[in-house]
Amino acid sequence: MAPRWLSYGRYFVTKHKCVSLVLAIIVIYSVMGLAFFRFMEGLIPMDVCHLSKGFKSKPGNHVDNYLDYWSRTDVQTCTNWEAPIIWDGTFNPEQYDAMYKKKNIVIGLTVFAVGKYLDMYLENFLVSADEYFMPGFPVIYYVFVDDLLKLEKLRLRLRPRARRKIKEFKVEKHKRWQDISMFRMRKISRLIEDHVKHEANYVFCFDVDQRFQGRFGTEALSESVALLHAWFYRRPKFMYTYDRNPLSAAYLESEGDFYYHAAVFGGTWQRVKNLTETCDRGIMQDKQKNVEAVWHDESHLNKYFWLHKPTKILSPEYCWDPMIGWRRDIRVVRLLWAKKQYDISRQTN
Repeated sequence: MAPRWLSYGRYFVTKHKCVSLVLAIIVIYSVMGLAFFRFMEGLIPMDVCHLSKGFKSKPGNHVDNYLDYWSRTDVQTCTNWEAPIIWDGTFNPEQYDAMYKKKNIVIGLTVFAVGKYLDMYLENFLVSADEYFMPGFPVIYYVFVDDLLKLEKLRLRLRPRARRKIKEFKVEKHKRWQDISMFRMRKISRLIEDHVKHEANYVFCFDVDQRFQGRFGTEALSESVALLHAWFYRRPKFMYTYDRNPLSAAYLESEGDFYYHAAVFGGTWQRVKNLTETCDRGIMQDKQKNVEAVWHDESHLNKYFWLHKPTKILSPEYCWDPMIGWRRDIRVVRLLWAKKQYDISRQTN
């Protein structure tokens, strides 16, 4: 048996190590703030792709069959239902463009700019989209605003590239920004029925308070496309902020697959129509019960993608928040969150 003084000594050393660790964390936090913890969060490992080399996700000679899932061992490049997760280095942009040019496709883009969002963000969004979104392909911008006169003045300053055009639609302004966000699901569904299905093969839906700064191209196309949320992609699943209220149509009891960001979603017009109709039904059901999902339309979108798995997932390169700081796995930023000024942008009067 060890002498009593030796036991006391070990206890003293262990106790002071714990105290020292706590003090070190406090000092680091006071000096570096949340940036240190965001950096450490980026070191949490992701799952690895389980697919064997030579795996083909599509029949025939589809370009998705040439994705190099194994070129990025630092990130998760596929799901357990065999859908690809698109990261820089896993695809050849020239191969994608060559295949889709043979198909003569048209891509639709929806964006809502209501109230201050029109003044603060729309011009930068459209100018950057014209340069980086689906370069070399015809695009129709479906722009929803509450002030058509402002949009007309903006259009005079814009010079869209060849084979690109803007179609404007007027929407009413709601009293709460949450209602503006949720109501877009119904508007997009009706837009697809009235316009998109006659004019485009694919459609992507974006928040306006962001700007493109790198290629967002045909590698993103698929039947149903979701986006990994930049703040959650390395967090453990117990931290995902799904709706946990059993009264809500967005209720998700499962730990889920990923946490998806509603700032970007897309796919074929048929699949996006089904998504928006389903989310709108859930939102209306909640309103009848006087219930509201914790993250509004994003909660309903996450419920949808749990029940209807996306066929392709975009990495956080496709919508990155600079507030997170440096991450070794983000080699290129294709779409960047604009600086949030919610006290101004979310004013509804």
